[in-house]
Amino acid sequence: MGQPRSERGLGIALVIAAAIAWSTAPFFTRLLPFDPWTILFWRGVFAGSLISVFLVAMQGRAALWQLVVPGRGSLLVASLSALGMISFIPALQMTNVMNVAVLIATQPFVAAALAWLWLGEAATWRTLIASLIAFAGVVITVGGVQAGADLGGLALSCLMVLAISSMTVVIRRHRQTSMVAAAALSNFMGSLVSLPFAHDIAHVGGNNLAILAMFGCLQVALGLTFYMLGSRLLPSGQASLIATLETPLMPFWIWVAFREVPAVHALIGGALVIGAVVADIAGDARKRRSS
Repeated sequence: MGQPRSERGLGIALVIAAAIAWSTAPFFTRLLPFDPWTILFWRGVFAGSLISVFLVAMQGRAALWQLVVPGRGSLLVASLSALGMISFIPALQMTNVMNVAVLIATQPFVAAALAWLWLGEAATWRTLIASLIAFAGVVITVGGVQAGADLGGLALSCLMVLAISSMTVVIRRHRQTSMVAAAALSNFMGSLVSLPFAHDIAHVGGNNLAILAMFGCLQVALGLTFYMLGSRLLPSGQASLIATLETPLMPFWIWVAFREVPAVHALIGGALVIGAVVADIAGDARKRRSS
Protein backbone atom coordinates (compact mmCIF):
# COMPACT_ATOMS: atom_id res chain seq x y z
CA MET A 1 0.00 0.00 0.00
CA GLY A 2 1.35 3.46 -0.95
CA GLN A 3 2.02 6.22 1.49
CA PRO A 4 -1.08 8.37 2.26
CA ARG A 5 -1.11 11.63 0.29
CA SER A 6 -1.78 13.70 3.42
CA GLU A 7 1.25 12.16 5.15
CA ARG A 8 3.48 12.92 2.16
CA GLY A 9 2.16 16.48 2.02
CA LEU A 10 2.84 16.96 5.71
CA GLY A 11 6.41 15.77 5.22
CA ILE A 12 6.96 18.23 2.36
CA ALA A 13 5.50 21.11 4.39
CA LEU A 14 7.67 20.31 7.42
CA VAL A 15 10.91 20.10 5.41
CA ILE A 16 10.10 23.36 3.62
CA ALA A 17 9.54 24.97 7.04
CA ALA A 18 12.89 23.55 8.17
CA ALA A 19 14.66 25.06 5.15
CA ILE A 20 13.08 28.46 5.86
CA ALA A 21 14.19 28.31 9.50
CA TRP A 22 17.74 27.19 8.62
CA SER A 23 18.09 29.95 6.03
CA THR A 24 18.05 32.62 8.77
CA ALA A 25 21.54 31.61 9.97
CA PRO A 26 23.44 34.42 8.11
CA PHE A 27 21.06 37.01 9.56
CA PHE A 28 21.74 35.98 13.15
CA THR A 29 25.45 35.43 12.55
CA ARG A 30 25.78 38.95 11.14
CA LEU A 31 24.44 40.35 14.42
CA LEU A 32 26.86 38.50 16.74
CA PRO A 33 30.46 39.66 17.39
CA PHE A 34 31.69 36.37 18.90
CA ASP A 35 33.88 33.48 17.85
CA PRO A 36 31.97 30.65 16.11
CA TRP A 37 32.41 28.20 19.00
CA THR A 38 30.81 30.60 21.49
CA ILE A 39 27.87 31.01 19.10
CA LEU A 40 27.61 27.24 18.66
CA PHE A 41 27.71 26.70 22.45
CA TRP A 42 24.94 29.15 23.32
CA ARG A 43 22.89 28.31 20.24
CA GLY A 44 22.96 24.65 21.26
CA VAL A 45 21.96 25.39 24.84
CA PHE A 46 18.92 27.43 23.81
CA ALA A 47 17.95 25.10 20.96
CA GLY A 48 18.27 21.96 23.08
CA SER A 49 16.21 23.56 25.86
CA LEU A 50 13.35 24.60 23.56
CA ILE A 51 13.27 21.21 21.81
CA SER A 52 13.09 19.60 25.26
CA VAL A 53 10.00 21.73 25.91
CA PHE A 54 8.54 20.45 22.61
CA LEU A 55 9.35 16.91 23.74
CA VAL A 56 7.45 17.32 27.02
CA ALA A 57 4.51 18.98 25.28
CA MET A 58 4.26 16.16 22.72
CA GLN A 59 5.07 13.11 24.85
CA GLY A 60 4.89 14.13 28.52
CA ARG A 61 7.56 14.55 31.18
CA ALA A 62 8.51 10.88 31.08
CA ALA A 63 9.92 11.48 27.58
CA LEU A 64 12.81 13.49 29.10
CA TRP A 65 14.26 10.14 30.10
CA GLN A 66 15.04 9.66 26.41
CA LEU A 67 17.71 12.34 26.77
CA VAL A 68 19.45 10.28 29.44
CA VAL A 69 18.91 6.82 27.96
CA PRO A 70 18.23 7.28 24.24
CA GLY A 71 17.40 4.35 22.00
CA ARG A 72 19.97 3.11 19.51
CA GLY A 73 18.35 4.92 16.58
CA SER A 74 17.93 8.18 18.52
CA LEU A 75 21.53 8.11 19.74
CA LEU A 76 22.81 7.53 16.20
CA VAL A 77 20.70 10.39 14.82
CA ALA A 78 21.80 12.72 17.64
CA SER A 79 25.47 11.85 17.11
CA LEU A 80 25.29 12.36 13.34
CA SER A 81 23.45 15.67 13.76
CA ALA A 82 26.00 16.90 16.30
CA LEU A 83 28.86 15.80 14.03
CA GLY A 84 27.35 17.75 11.15
CA MET A 85 26.95 20.92 13.25
CA ILE A 86 30.44 20.67 14.73
CA SER A 87 32.08 20.06 11.33
CA PHE A 88 30.32 23.08 9.85
CA ILE A 89 32.02 25.67 12.08
CA PRO A 90 35.69 24.80 11.40
CA ALA A 91 34.87 24.15 7.73
CA LEU A 92 33.76 27.77 7.39
CA GLN A 93 36.95 28.88 9.14
CA MET A 94 39.28 26.82 6.97
CA THR A 95 37.85 27.32 3.49
CA ASN A 96 35.66 29.71 1.51
CA VAL A 97 31.95 29.80 2.34
CA MET A 98 31.24 29.22 -1.35
CA ASN A 99 33.07 25.89 -1.27
CA VAL A 100 31.05 24.76 1.74
CA ALA A 101 27.75 25.76 0.11
CA VAL A 102 28.55 23.92 -3.12
CA LEU A 103 29.46 20.73 -1.25
CA ILE A 104 26.28 20.96 0.85
CA ALA A 105 24.33 21.03 -2.41
CA THR A 106 25.54 17.49 -3.16
CA GLN A 107 23.57 16.18 -0.17
CA PRO A 108 20.51 15.00 -2.16
CA PHE A 109 22.74 12.72 -4.22
CA VAL A 110 24.62 11.41 -1.17
CA ALA A 111 21.39 10.81 0.75
CA ALA A 112 19.80 9.07 -2.24
CA ALA A 113 22.85 6.82 -2.66
CA LEU A 114 22.93 5.89 1.03
CA ALA A 115 19.18 5.23 1.06
CA TRP A 116 19.56 2.94 -1.96
CA LEU A 117 22.51 1.05 -0.43
CA TRP A 118 21.00 0.68 3.05
CA LEU A 119 17.22 0.71 2.59
CA GLY A 120 16.89 -0.33 -1.04
CA GLU A 121 15.00 2.96 -1.55
CA ALA A 122 15.64 4.08 -5.13
CA ALA A 123 15.23 7.77 -5.91
CA THR A 124 13.09 8.61 -8.92
CA TRP A 125 14.72 10.01 -12.04
CA ARG A 126 12.59 13.10 -11.53
CA THR A 127 14.13 13.75 -8.11
CA LEU A 128 17.67 13.05 -9.34
CA ILE A 129 17.29 15.43 -12.29
CA ALA A 130 15.74 18.07 -10.03
CA SER A 131 18.65 17.60 -7.61
CA LEU A 132 21.12 18.14 -10.45
CA ILE A 133 19.35 21.36 -11.46
CA ALA A 134 19.28 22.50 -7.83
CA PHE A 135 23.00 21.76 -7.53
CA ALA A 136 23.67 23.92 -10.59
CA GLY A 137 21.54 26.65 -9.03
CA VAL A 138 23.57 26.55 -5.81
CA VAL A 139 26.83 26.76 -7.79
CA ILE A 140 25.51 29.83 -9.61
CA THR A 141 24.17 31.38 -6.39
CA VAL A 142 27.43 31.17 -4.45
CA GLY A 143 29.76 31.74 -7.37
CA GLY A 144 31.30 28.28 -7.73
CA VAL A 145 34.16 26.51 -6.04
CA GLN A 146 37.10 28.81 -5.30
CA ALA A 147 40.67 27.91 -6.17
CA GLY A 148 43.29 27.44 -3.49
CA ALA A 149 40.85 25.98 -1.01
CA ASP A 150 42.20 24.41 2.15
CA LEU A 151 41.90 20.64 1.86
CA GLY A 152 41.08 20.37 5.57
CA GLY A 153 38.09 22.66 5.13
CA LEU A 154 36.87 20.70 2.13
CA ALA A 155 37.33 17.42 4.03
CA LEU A 156 35.27 18.74 6.96
CA SER A 157 32.58 19.93 4.55
CA CYS A 158 32.43 16.45 3.03
CA LEU A 159 32.22 14.96 6.53
CA MET A 160 29.32 17.28 7.32
CA VAL A 161 27.47 16.28 4.14
CA LEU A 162 28.03 12.59 4.88
CA ALA A 163 26.86 13.04 8.49
CA ILE A 164 23.65 14.91 7.61
CA SER A 165 22.88 12.60 4.69
CA SER A 166 23.37 9.58 6.95
CA MET A 167 21.17 11.21 9.59
CA THR A 168 18.42 11.67 7.00
CA VAL A 169 18.57 8.00 6.04
CA VAL A 170 18.59 6.82 9.68
CA ILE A 171 15.53 8.97 10.40
CA ARG A 172 13.83 7.38 7.41
CA ARG A 173 14.87 3.92 8.63
CA HIS A 174 13.32 4.63 12.06
CA ARG A 175 10.34 6.57 10.71
CA GLN A 176 8.05 5.20 13.44
CA THR A 177 10.15 7.13 16.00
CA SER A 178 9.63 10.91 16.29
CA MET A 179 13.33 11.74 16.97
CA VAL A 180 12.42 14.93 18.84
CA ALA A 181 14.56 13.78 21.78
CA ALA A 182 17.43 13.12 19.35
CA ALA A 183 17.16 16.71 18.09
CA ALA A 184 17.50 18.07 21.63
CA LEU A 185 20.33 15.70 22.51
CA SER A 186 22.31 16.64 19.41
CA ASN A 187 22.32 20.30 20.43
CA PHE A 188 23.46 19.52 23.97
CA MET A 189 26.23 17.35 22.49
CA GLY A 190 27.29 20.21 20.22
CA SER A 191 27.43 22.63 23.15
CA LEU A 192 29.51 20.22 25.21
CA VAL A 193 32.06 19.72 22.43
CA SER A 194 32.20 23.48 21.73
CA LEU A 195 32.77 24.47 25.35
CA PRO A 196 36.61 24.07 25.43
CA PHE A 197 36.98 26.23 22.28
CA ALA A 198 34.46 28.96 23.13
CA HIS A 199 36.56 31.90 24.31
CA ASP A 200 33.85 34.58 24.51
CA ILE A 201 31.33 32.86 26.80
CA ALA A 202 32.05 35.27 29.67
CA HIS A 203 31.48 38.27 27.41
CA VAL A 204 27.96 37.32 26.34
CA GLY A 205 25.14 39.28 27.91
CA GLY A 206 22.25 41.65 27.38
CA ASN A 207 21.07 42.03 23.81
CA ASN A 208 23.56 39.49 22.48
CA LEU A 209 22.17 36.82 24.78
CA ALA A 210 18.69 37.57 23.48
CA ILE A 211 19.93 37.28 19.88
CA LEU A 212 21.59 33.95 20.70
CA ALA A 213 18.33 32.76 22.25
CA MET A 214 16.41 33.65 19.08
CA PHE A 215 19.16 32.05 16.98
CA GLY A 216 18.88 28.80 18.91
CA CYS A 217 15.10 28.77 19.18
CA LEU A 218 14.08 29.98 15.72
CA GLN A 219 16.89 28.80 13.45
CA VAL A 220 17.99 25.56 15.10
CA ALA A 221 15.19 24.30 17.34
CA LEU A 222 12.39 24.84 14.84
CA GLY A 223 14.52 23.91 11.83
CA LEU A 224 15.91 20.67 13.24
CA THR A 225 12.61 19.59 14.80
CA PHE A 226 10.71 20.21 11.56
CA TYR A 227 13.35 18.37 9.54
CA MET A 228 13.48 15.34 11.81
CA LEU A 229 9.68 15.07 11.82
CA GLY A 230 9.30 15.72 8.11
CA SER A 231 12.16 13.70 6.63
CA ARG A 232 10.86 10.46 8.11
CA LEU A 233 7.78 10.89 5.89
CA LEU A 234 9.69 11.40 2.62
CA PRO A 235 12.23 9.50 0.53
CA SER A 236 15.71 10.57 1.68
CA GLY A 237 16.70 12.08 -1.66
CA GLN A 238 13.55 14.19 -1.86
CA ALA A 239 13.87 15.44 1.72
CA SER A 240 17.47 16.53 1.05
CA LEU A 241 16.44 18.17 -2.23
CA ILE A 242 13.75 20.26 -0.53
CA ALA A 243 16.25 21.27 2.16
CA THR A 244 18.44 22.92 -0.52
CA LEU A 245 15.88 25.75 -0.49
CA GLU A 246 17.94 27.01 2.45
CA THR A 247 20.67 28.37 0.14
CA PRO A 248 18.65 30.72 -2.11
CA LEU A 249 16.61 31.91 0.88
CA MET A 250 19.70 33.09 2.77
CA PRO A 251 20.19 36.28 0.66
CA PHE A 252 16.50 37.07 1.12
CA TRP A 253 16.87 37.57 4.89
CA ILE A 254 20.00 39.67 4.39
CA TRP A 255 18.06 41.83 1.94
CA VAL A 256 15.12 42.21 4.35
CA ALA A 257 17.28 43.03 7.38
CA PHE A 258 20.23 44.94 5.90
CA ARG A 259 18.90 46.13 2.52
CA GLU A 260 21.68 44.32 0.67
CA VAL A 261 20.25 43.62 -2.77
CA PRO A 262 21.19 40.11 -3.99
CA ALA A 263 23.43 39.93 -7.04
CA VAL A 264 21.93 38.89 -10.36
CA HIS A 265 23.70 35.51 -10.26
CA ALA A 266 22.18 34.83 -6.82
CA LEU A 267 18.70 35.54 -8.18
CA ILE A 268 19.25 33.28 -11.21
CA GLY A 269 20.68 30.47 -9.07
CA GLY A 270 17.91 30.83 -6.52
CA ALA A 271 15.27 30.62 -9.24
CA LEU A 272 16.82 27.37 -10.48
CA VAL A 273 16.81 25.83 -7.00
CA ILE A 274 13.25 26.89 -6.22
CA GLY A 275 12.06 25.83 -9.68
CA ALA A 276 13.68 22.39 -9.33
CA VAL A 277 12.09 21.79 -5.93
CA VAL A 278 8.64 22.98 -7.07
CA ALA A 279 8.85 20.84 -10.23
CA ASP A 280 9.76 17.74 -8.20
CA ILE A 281 6.92 18.27 -5.72
CA ALA A 282 4.43 18.98 -8.53
CA GLY A 283 5.57 15.91 -10.45
CA ASP A 284 5.20 13.76 -7.35
CA ALA A 285 1.69 15.13 -6.77
CA ARG A 286 0.64 14.42 -10.39
CA LYS A 287 1.98 10.88 -10.18
CA ARG A 288 0.03 10.19 -6.99
CA ARG A 289 -3.20 11.63 -8.40
CA SER A 290 -2.95 9.42 -11.47
CA SER A 291 -2.14 6.26 -9.48
